[in-house]
Amino acid sequence: MIPIKNVYYMLSYAFQVLNKKQYKKLKTEEFENIAELFSEILIITLNSQIKRGLERDYIEKQDTIPTIHGKINITSSITPYIQHRELVCEYDEFTLDSYKNQIIKTTLNTLIQENISKKQKKKLKRLLIYFSNVSTIDLNYVNWNIRYHMNNQTYQMIITICQMLYEGLLQNPSKGSMKLLELDEKHMHRLYEKFILEYYKKEHPYLKANASYIYWQLDDNMSTGLPLMKTDITLTHKENILIIDAKYYKNSLQTNYNKKAIHSGNLYQIFTYVKNKTVEVGENYNVSGMLLYAKTDSLEYPDYTYNMSGNKISAKVLDLNVDFNLICRQLDNIVEKYF
Repeated sequence: MIPIKNVYYMLSYAFQVLNKKQYKKLKTEEFENIAELFSEILIITLNSQIKRGLERDYIEKQDTIPTIHGKINITSSITPYIQHRELVCEYDEFTLDSYKNQIIKTTLNTLIQENISKKQKKKLKRLLIYFSNVSTIDLNYVNWNIRYHMNNQTYQMIITICQMLYEGLLQNPSKGSMKLLELDEKHMHRLYEKFILEYYKKEHPYLKANASYIYWQLDDNMSTGLPLMKTDITLTHKENILIIDAKYYKNSLQTNYNKKAIHSGNLYQIFTYVKNKTVEVGENYNVSGMLLYAKTDSLEYPDYTYNMSGNKISAKVLDLNVDFNLICRQLDNIVEKYF
C-alpha cells in the first residue's frame, strides 16, 4: 500500500492549489487512512471558500402566494385546489441552495458517518452550519461534469475532492449504507498519471511536458474509425522525445503459459505511439517510449529495455512505497538518461 503521506505529495503536484500556505500543515500531520487525508483537504478548502463567500445561484421556484411574484402559472392557478385570492407563481430565487452546495453538504453528511477522527467530525459539523439552508441530494445521480467560470473557479477543487470521496465509497445494497474504502485502481491511475506530468512540468521546466495527440501516419486520407492517440506524458527537449505511458495496476506483469510478461496491449500501444510519432517528426528526432508502471505491493515487476526498429522502448517501474524524495529521484533519473 502506498504511504498516505506520498498520496498527499502526489496530490500536491496534481493540484497545485495544495501548495498554498494553508495546506502546509498537512505535510506534518499523520493520518490513519485516505478518508482522513481527503477530509482534512476538504475542511481547509471549504474554510477558505467560506471566507471568500459561498456561491449563490438563481434557482427556479414555484409557490402558491397571495401576491404576484415573477410569472403566473395560469393553468395551476385556476385549479379548484387553490384557495381564493391565491396564485401559483414561478420566480427565480437568489439562494445558497445551489447544485454545487448541495453536493458539498451531502458529502459532509456522509463523511461524518465514516471512519475518521472525532476531531475531524467536529470540524465537519461546524462547516455544516454554513449549509443549514442547503438541500441534500443523492450522490448516485450527480452530474460531475460541471462547468466552471471566473466567478466559481474556486469551487473546482472542492467538487473534485467531493467526487473522489464519493467514488471511493461502496454502496451496500442490503443496508443502503456507505463504507469508505481506499482509492481504487482506476482513481489511483488518474492521480498517478497526472502527478508524473505535473512533476515534470514543475521540476524540469526546460522540458516541454504535455499530454499530446499523435496523428496516424496514413498513406491516404482514410482515417474513419481510427481511435485517437493521446499520450499520458510526452517530454521533448531539443531533438529528443520521450513518450511515457503511465500504468497503475495491482500486478504490473501478466501471466502467459506460467511465464511473466508485459501486458501485450500496453506494449502494442506504446509501440504504435512511438512509430507514428517518429514518422510525424522526421528523422532528425530521436523518439523513445516507456511504459512506467507503479510499483506497489507486487513482488514481480518489469525492468526491460528493447531496441525496436530503430527506437528504444522500455518497461520500468516507479516505486511509490519509498520516501517521497526517492520517488523524485527516480523521476529525475529518467530525465538524466533520456535528455
